[in-house]
Amino acid sequence: MSVMLVDDHELIRQGLRRAFERDAGFTVVGEAATVAEAQKLAEATQPTVAVIDIRLPDGSGLELAQRLRETRGDIGLVILTMYAGDDHLFGALDAGASAFVPKSSPSDDVVAAARHAAATPSAFVADGLAEAMQRRLHPTGPQLTRREREVLDLLADGLGVSSIARKLYISESTTKTHVSKLYDKLNASNRAQAIMAAVRAGLLSRHEEAQSG
Repeated sequence: MSVMLVDDHELIRQGLRRAFERDAGFTVVGEAATVAEAQKLAEATQPTVAVIDIRLPDGSGLELAQRLRETRGDIGLVILTMYAGDDHLFGALDAGASAFVPKSSPSDDVVAAARHAAATPSAFVADGLAEAMQRRLHPTGPQLTRREREVLDLLADGLGVSSIARKLYISESTTKTHVSKLYDKLNASNRAQAIMAAVRAGLLSRHEEAQSG
């Protein structure tokens, strides 16, 4: 089985490559750091499985996964992400992914997910999927807009207002408004309280909470 690795961090790609090279069932056919590179690589190598980071410098890994799925129904798609909240999990499901794996997971879990993806590319697996489905069917926590979820992710990543504004290509005043609304919805008065509330509501993973602290 051939696998393509898509992540903008070279160290992560190297770690994944070593994990897959230890498994006799896989051959790494290439690496990409951007959506554009990944699309060209996928066309050239036609991999059995693509392991894709959810956030790439020139676009979304979920959008890349969706394009690959539309092109090839038989490709295995593993979404690898630092952001393991429900929104990203369902985003991966909607994009046609085969598996959703947090970056905090051992590399062997990624290989196992790739093996599943190769065997049954249309069957989605993710830790906590049942619980996430329950939260979606019976929402009890705060309901955030897509932009508020993006701001929350970046707050959990340790970014300040100026950095978030640059990342999302919006003004600082607009960013402050989003942060303020986010705090109101999470009943928080600062970043730490907001992140803790988001974890309890299933909007962020424990891994992200630890990183922000």
